Amino acid sequence: MAGKGEEVYVASIDQGTTSTRFIVYDRHASPVASHQLEFKQHYPEAGWVEHDPMEIMESVKVCMAKTLEKAAASGLNVDAGLKAIGITNQRETTVVWSKSTGLPLYNAIVWMDVRTSSICRRLESELSGGRTHFVETCGLPISTYFSALKLLWLMENVNAVKDAVKAGDALFGTIDTWLIWNLTGGVGGKDCDGKELVGRHVTDCSNASRTMLMNLKALDWDKPTLEALGIPAGILPKIVSNSEKIGVVASGFPLAGVSISGCLGDQHAAMLGQLCQKGEAKSTYGTGAFILLNTGEEVTQSTHGLLSTIAYKLGPDVPTNYALEGSIAIAGAAVQWLRDSLGIISSAAEIEGLAESVQDSGGIYFVPAFNGLFAPWWRDDARGICIGITRFTNKGHIARAVLESMCFQVNDVLSSMHKDAGEAGEVKSAEGEFLLRVDGGATVNNLLMQIQADLLGSPVVRPADIETTALGAAYAAGLAAGVWTKEEIFAGLHKENTTVFRPKLDDAHRKKRGDSWYKAVSRSFDLADLSL
Repeated sequence: MAGKGEEVYVASIDQGTTSTRFIVYDRHASPVASHQLEFKQHYPEAGWVEHDPMEIMESVKVCMAKTLEKAAASGLNVDAGLKAIGITNQRETTVVWSKSTGLPLYNAIVWMDVRTSSICRRLESELSGGRTHFVETCGLPISTYFSALKLLWLMENVNAVKDAVKAGDALFGTIDTWLIWNLTGGVGGKDCDGKELVGRHVTDCSNASRTMLMNLKALDWDKPTLEALGIPAGILPKIVSNSEKIGVVASGFPLAGVSISGCLGDQHAAMLGQLCQKGEAKSTYGTGAFILLNTGEEVTQSTHGLLSTIAYKLGPDVPTNYALEGSIAIAGAAVQWLRDSLGIISSAAEIEGLAESVQDSGGIYFVPAFNGLFAPWWRDDARGICIGITRFTNKGHIARAVLESMCFQVNDVLSSMHKDAGEAGEVKSAEGEFLLRVDGGATVNNLLMQIQADLLGSPVVRPADIETTALGAAYAAGLAAGVWTKEEIFAGLHKENTTVFRPKLDDAHRKKRGDSWYKAVSRSFDLADLSL
């Protein structure tokens, strides 16, 4: 443990779907400096979403430098006191780059991209187990969502990738792997003493669990899966735990010489940031919404459309915690769509006031199946719909229906979770209530949180620091670096006030709203060919 007199800091790189941020925390896990930067989204065709990996890398560098400037302006000597950096990232997003040049061979294909739907259909028909062929080993159905399908698309459709794989020059990774490889030296990197470094080609078990290629129990790449898909093991990174020393930052980056000691996919980091132990669940509202229930040291297979995944593994030699996850593709992204594509609002924050200008959604139901529907439906043929429109409908009703769509989707997932885990699998409060812990940027919206409590029929608990994703990565890094113990972290190292939203809607009304939502969802199916 660090001495009490010295300045001690731990930092997080939080690389999300639409923005990158760098946050520095003090020894009490309170944020003391940060910087955030949005980056460009590329939509080359309907349903396709890409990022420029070089722009992402540059955004990380800028955020690190700007945060240090802000910290210095506040009189903090972060350079001297920083003990470790943790990384958390958008999951599934896939990059293939050249080992020899360090340059990407194609843009990153983003998690919500659906270009691989024809590959999914092909595999479903070719493999004996159909859509669930790999579920037993990796916990995931065949879906456009997961990295393996994106990697197959690149190997089949991009000549530069095909050639590099053949020549042994290709490296595959999710965004965490791309960041770590670059930060630890990439091609021709040097340490602080001028010695040559080779970038570390690693991923962590939580990110690896989202590729469809990792055996959930062995925490290693699954050879039969690689053989079935024709993916060479040589292009894959080494899998490590969420909390261990991975490498040091190379010269040329801010904070050169500091250890990268933690890495988790964003939703797993949020679980840790929320201190979710066995039987506890959290919902993160970002671009999408992601609900995870910690199921302890056993893998729980879902029969209701959820994914089996890693919760976290806090060290190479400690037991793995597993989770059930429900992933929702479009949550906050629907608010961005109202802002950027329709111009109904000019900032995301405006939606709360606009939605509050009406008493209810006026019979409007909005299903944001922009790129299909994830859990628990898994329908890549679904498309977005807005139904129940009359001459009475105004933009306030539409805004409110967009907020409600996030909450209805979370409800669908929690209902499946309850069926899979059963009463015994969920921890309840002293009053016998199921509590939903929430975090993510959209949770600043009080109306959204109240709607969630109303439609769920259970209390919703929001922490004072809603950026629990970055906090979770800091916890993992600080744990590996000896800044904190596991006991200190789970005892609520970062104690704070929470806001609790309690349901005000009666059961009959709640059921009626739920039934109408299901009707709306069913109307969104089988619409993918409308754009042809």
